Amino acid sequence: MDWASVAGVLLALAGILVGQGLEGGKLGSLVQPAAFAIVIVGTFGAVLLQTRPPTFWRGLRMLRLVFSPPPDNRAALAREINAWNLAARRDGLLALERYMLASKDKFNAKGLRLIVDGIAPDKLRHILDTEITAYETEQRQAVRIWESAAGYAPTIGILGAVLGLIHVMENLTDPSKLGSGIAVAFVSTIYGVGLANLFLYPVANKLKAIVTQAVHQQEIAAAVFHDIATGDHTRVIDERVATLLREH
Repeated sequence: MDWASVAGVLLALAGILVGQGLEGGKLGSLVQPAAFAIVIVGTFGAVLLQTRPPTFWRGLRMLRLVFSPPPDNRAALAREINAWNLAARRDGLLALERYMLASKDKFNAKGLRLIVDGIAPDKLRHILDTEITAYETEQRQAVRIWESAAGYAPTIGILGAVLGLIHVMENLTDPSKLGSGIAVAFVSTIYGVGLANLFLYPVANKLKAIVTQAVHQQEIAAAVFHDIATGDHTRVIDERVATLLREH
């Protein structure tokens, strides 16, 4: 569990609620089911309209990575790279087959299989680069639903405000109904702007960072597979491992 993400969400909510209390407002006035429905349903409806369903659902599933990010496996990958390099130099490229069969990472297993199959180094690198590009495109399209939602939410909030004002205008002769209409109008705007800037944009940015780190590790692994296939100097591979471990 990434407790920093949990704390960030709680601090954002606390800031709004505490500020509302310090201003003398009632916390219950921020709870408007109609405004919530307009902003949330409207925002994700607009996102679904622009996105293919598989990409939309993939993006929603990625939300868990914000609060439970993938483990940092850089040290483990560095050890694996050193083991691959040592085995290839000591026993030949075919010795990598046992690492291929034992690997739980599909990308690394594919790279090792290409080496064992004797694919030309340049062709191997091209295949792996294509695989990385496809993976990055797929992941970034999924992350984009959160950026899109952040862009739509404030506008949908304004739409909710207009609907609330229409309700107010329709009931000018009945003062008892004016308060609820005005509340929906203003709270819709709060929901739209607050949701976009306190949750949707931060989620999108964190997911982009996670994808960037995963792609960078794949790029280093692809370069290592090329180095091993060409029999490049061990120092080159050591430098790539050092770069991997310097990532943040």
